[in-house]
Amino acid sequence: MNNTRKRWILLLVLGFEAALAAGGARAENKFDYCLLCHGADANGNYGIRAPKISGVEPWYLSRQLENFAAGVRGVPADDAPGHEMGPVAMRIKHEGTLAAAVDYIGTLKSKRPAPTVSGDVARGKTLYTNCARCHGAKGEGNQTLNAPALAARSDWYMVAQLTNYRKGVRGADERDVYGAQMRAIVATLPDEKAITDVVAYINTLK
Repeated sequence: MNNTRKRWILLLVLGFEAALAAGGARAENKFDYCLLCHGADANGNYGIRAPKISGVEPWYLSRQLENFAAGVRGVPADDAPGHEMGPVAMRIKHEGTLAAAVDYIGTLKSKRPAPTVSGDVARGKTLYTNCARCHGAKGEGNQTLNAPALAARSDWYMVAQLTNYRKGVRGADERDVYGAQMRAIVATLPDEKAITDVVAYINTLK
């Protein structure tokens, strides 16, 4: 872990403790520590690999925080960012403030992130066919299928997570039913470059 990331994690921990100690603080400031890593209005911080979480569906954000808290995510040695999220999720779960944290994120102004991933968009469009069955033709998501939106998300993060599914770093826990489904879908991609091609195409979706 590099020194920059260590400093940000330290700031996160200090901010988290300060927020909990400030019992008289305004409710909307209680979760400002999230922004220390995830950036202004939680629109992501590429420099320390913290993804955009504003604009993410509350039901999906809740599920992932629950997964981190339960050790369903962030346990494998290869998932360093997951190791960082685990203790945070466990703390807000223990404090009974997980739902409030999700509500707070939902109040933030979501902005479309600048693309950082390039690839064969035409090939990605073809490969995206399987993704569209759950995530929608425009990457709009489908709560009925438990599939979050993909459009206007941190593209580098999607590459990282698809790679994690491919390697078994994510979705291996038997409690992660939807993660297992994603592992099966990612396994149908013909090669590693297919991941960046798909994400490059997702970047074009409005």
